[in-house]
Amino acid sequence: MFSELFDQYQWEAVKQSIYGKTAGDVERALSRSQRDLEDFKALISPAAAPYLEEMAQLSHRLTLKRFGKVIQLYVPLYLSNECQNICTYCGFSYDNKIRRRTLNAGELLTEVEAIKKMGYEHVLLVSGEANQTVGLEYFTKALDIIGPHFAQVSMEVQPLDEAEYSLLMEHGLHTVLVYQETYDRQDYKLHHPKGKKSNFGYRLETPDRLGKAGIHRIGLGVLIGLEDWRTDSWFTALHLRYLERNYWKTKYSLSFPRLRPFSGGLQPKVVQSDRELIQLICAYRLLDEELELSLSTRESPVFRDHAVRLGITAMSAGSRTNPGGYAVDTQSLEQFEIDDDRPPAVIAEMIRGQGYEAVWKDWI
Repeated sequence: MFSELFDQYQWEAVKQSIYGKTAGDVERALSRSQRDLEDFKALISPAAAPYLEEMAQLSHRLTLKRFGKVIQLYVPLYLSNECQNICTYCGFSYDNKIRRRTLNAGELLTEVEAIKKMGYEHVLLVSGEANQTVGLEYFTKALDIIGPHFAQVSMEVQPLDEAEYSLLMEHGLHTVLVYQETYDRQDYKLHHPKGKKSNFGYRLETPDRLGKAGIHRIGLGVLIGLEDWRTDSWFTALHLRYLERNYWKTKYSLSFPRLRPFSGGLQPKVVQSDRELIQLICAYRLLDEELELSLSTRESPVFRDHAVRLGITAMSAGSRTNPGGYAVDTQSLEQFEIDDDRPPAVIAEMIRGQGYEAVWKDWI
């Protein structure tokens, strides 16, 4: 399991190694055709800042070579805001006094109809972590209702056991996104004081269970702003390389969620600038040409417009982060505030305007 490899590294030692990288280390990383995790340290380090233009150009060329001029569009469908966890950064946290709701079968179909009218063939199902009310039985029924209407269905819900993932795959599940939030054990404990999500190890080994179940794609990521983003990103890359080596039939994607305002208002411990996020996106592309890179509506319209050419392969558009947000209950509380609220058709036109093709389902 990845936890055995993870335990061989110390957070502070990795952090010091990253911040100790020099311009010479960056230049060596840029000159290589195949890059390792030491090269990745250099590319995400402060020493790489003066090389951002070179990194961006190389990232652009590598992305074109592997993915062509294609940006996949997807949309989240929030199933429920019920949650048994206390998480300091989330609007759905158990201790937040909000109106809770879980969509029933009829409401799911109403949301599906609204999403289909926007043109989507790829939907991401999202929920809070409430096993008793929104658990395996609910998910299988939701997949049976929603699946026939889409070419691809992904999920971002609570971590499950291997057998449970296998069952969901029988009901049409294609991709699972599971974010570690942060790889710093102590910081993780601080932000997850109560609920099943407080189990750092169980969450850490979720991608192993997914890989063993044979899932088509696994999505990784951390919540940028909880801890030092460079160190968290390196541990994400370590996790990615481990998974690619052990579950080589599975494909992988990475997302870049930066902490956004929500009901409760946790302020980021570390603020990552737009320029630093571009550096991180390019560094991942230079590390892994096969990796799918996704950017959500958390980011501003200006940033997302520029990111199209930098290595991104997928974008959400027209997102609502509340259950029923498209048609059933548009005023219910969102999990977090979005920044880019442009309709999907506008995003698609922006993509086409840059000479790219906007696709509404997985190009596979």
